[in-house]
Amino acid sequence: MRMTNTPRAATLDDAEPIARVLARAFHDDPMMAWFFPDKATRQTGLGSYFTTLFTRQYGPHGVCERTEDAAAFWVPPQAQDKAVPDEDTLRELADLLGDRAEPFRRSVEAAAASSPQEPHWYLAVLGADPAAQSRGHGAALLRSGLARADEAGLPVYLESSKEANLAVYGHFGFEVLQQVHLSDGGPTLWVMRREPLRPL
Repeated sequence: MRMTNTPRAATLDDAEPIARVLARAFHDDPMMAWFFPDKATRQTGLGSYFTTLFTRQYGPHGVCERTEDAAAFWVPPQAQDKAVPDEDTLRELADLLGDRAEPFRRSVEAAAASSPQEPHWYLAVLGADPAAQSRGHGAALLRSGLARADEAGLPVYLESSKEANLAVYGHFGFEVLQQVHLSDGGPTLWVMRREPLRPL
């Protein structure tokens, strides 16, 4: 039986299908293309990258959901120290990233430096298989996380390196706060914030 686009909790047993979906979703993402510049090996590298992030970082410490063709990793306010990869995760990723390990570490530091101090929900990863675009998978996962933040009366933050996504997030109430220009020839990150919706 095929899953619908209704979000469900992701478990560590879902690591392989989640990594596969996210590798396809982020294949043309400017940040991921910077970390994995070789197109011939990018898909494999991204699969390992998202497997590591999920199993070591966001699966154990965040709120992760999936549909058949999309996945989202959220960090709740009580786990803000896990919003960016910790040292154990960075060490595991170093071999995978090779000569991109240091630029990756510096990008993590830049993201951490722009992290807000107020209590908030953080959307670390959201991606849908391009083959399933316009089927509502990514939107369903986004609404699910935003509902949690709204219920708690808290804002949501994210960073995007894909300019085309800004309008999509804007549709859901996000506004650009700042641009972070990464060193080492890296892409621009747009830091975005969404105010919680107040009940009528």
